[in-house]
Amino acid sequence: MNSEELLKLLKSLEQGKLTPETALERLKHLPFEDIGFAKVDHHRAIRQGYAEVVFGKGKTPTQVAEIVRAMVRKKASRHNVLVTRADTKMFAAVKRISQSAKYHPLSGAITIERTKEITGKGTILVVSAGTSDIPVAEEALLTARLMGNRVEPLFDVGVAGIHRLLDHRPMLTEARVIVCVAGMEGALPSVVGGLVSVPVIAVPTSIGYGASFNGVAALLGMLNSCASNVTVVNIDNGFGAACVASCINRL
Repeated sequence: MNSEELLKLLKSLEQGKLTPETALERLKHLPFEDIGFAKVDHHRAIRQGYAEVVFGKGKTPTQVAEIVRAMVRKKASRHNVLVTRADTKMFAAVKRISQSAKYHPLSGAITIERTKEITGKGTILVVSAGTSDIPVAEEALLTARLMGNRVEPLFDVGVAGIHRLLDHRPMLTEARVIVCVAGMEGALPSVVGGLVSVPVIAVPTSIGYGASFNGVAALLGMLNSCASNVTVVNIDNGFGAACVASCINRL
């Protein structure tokens, strides 16, 4: 449930279109619903502007499916559902709950798109340095899209061939927020940050050879960026970058 849905319910109650008992039934699981192994946060969209997202890794397919069931059975609430770091077994279980569920094998995300409403003010551009970084970039792209943003991808434009990036200057300058995903030495966000006047959220990936230390080298490079409009999230955290980008895009 989001703020608009809650206000509509209260107005219906005030106008006598709903009985107090019906309103109570709809509200009784706020702020959360306890299903034993999880407490599903139905209140999050009201507090933060986007619904709870399910982190699949470490959960069983049954657990993921039951959490999703608790989220989608709220007919009055039409928020999108996102499961990150999922696998095909989890998808099969979720598919039995909702036939509209889709699996995105590159990022391991499961999506159930229940609304296409756009709440973001501008476009979030998701940039990846290399093709190997696309799984993390796709996680960011899907997250931002399901949170109600216009999102555009710009993939494989790393510093090894900087002309590929410069060929897309209009996309860079027209974006309201940029999520920049890179592994190896993590140089791309600094370059992008120096070309634009908007926030650049850098995502280091675990892509690289031995001395990249599974993304630590990229992380440190991004933290030491000389571009002052660059901020950094954790290694491979496309989801977190998209959440921050979505918050900025609603301001």
